[in-house]
Amino acid sequence: MPVLSAVLAAALVATPPCVEPPPDPANTYDAAHTYTKLVRDYPAIRIASDALPFGVSKTADLVYAHYGTRCLKLDLYRPQGSRLPVVVFVHGGGWKAGFRSEFVPMALRLAQHGYAAVTVSYRLSGEARYPAAVQDVQAAVRWVREHAGEYGLDPQRIALAGGSAGGQIASLAGVTGDGVKAIINIDGLSDFTSALALKHEDDPAKNPSSAGAWFGGRYAEQTALWREASPIRYVRPGMPPILFIGSGQPRFSAGREEMMAKMAEAGVASDKLVLPGTPHSFWLFDPWLQTTVEASVAFLHQNLP
Repeated sequence: MPVLSAVLAAALVATPPCVEPPPDPANTYDAAHTYTKLVRDYPAIRIASDALPFGVSKTADLVYAHYGTRCLKLDLYRPQGSRLPVVVFVHGGGWKAGFRSEFVPMALRLAQHGYAAVTVSYRLSGEARYPAAVQDVQAAVRWVREHAGEYGLDPQRIALAGGSAGGQIASLAGVTGDGVKAIINIDGLSDFTSALALKHEDDPAKNPSSAGAWFGGRYAEQTALWREASPIRYVRPGMPPILFIGSGQPRFSAGREEMMAKMAEAGVASDKLVLPGTPHSFWLFDPWLQTTVEASVAFLHQNLP
């Protein structure tokens, strides 16, 4: 017993305390606030349900990374079964805001189709600039692989998905990291240096823009980083296939067509679904979420069999 006590004490000492930053009252990128902004123009929308359906379990607040005393957490949603394919979700919010709860409704619906789903928190730009968020997401993918046996997951069948800034992060993490077999980019940039992206993300009236805050400077000041963070720069044979799902707001998918063309030249599969007349953040709401889920399931069945 003394030996066991000593081992336990050593383990507790080895595991640093888990400290998270206090809630930021300025971080209002969530379904409720977005609904308030959109419902006047889209009166038929409904916030997609995050109620846990029958047959789906939730394991919450799993720590996947430590940076000193700072910890990052994820939530795991699982249907019944073993060696389940996994989709890791990256929330949006302009690299500076948002919560992992954003993708709970989509995670639950994918779980009903037989996929395990992981929603992750990552370091936002106010805490750590690029490439911290990308590194965090890649760490989450490694955590899934390393803990696959513990949770009945298949470490060889992992996809990344994200919306808005999360779509860009998911694409970049997937094409520059290891272990990702498919990517779903929902209304996220593919090229920060395209004319359309620069028009909005490098607008001098925004001081700083969301991207500028993430990179620590405007395009002229941090040109190398703006280029380096563009997923289009990493197109190559053997990279993961990508499904692009876009809103009716082209600015958020800047570089998509060019990246799809480069992927075709490299012999890599891609697909696209655009939902005309939809606002950015459409995946938070019904009726659009169901269409998003159906397209994602079809893509995953083909590329994450």
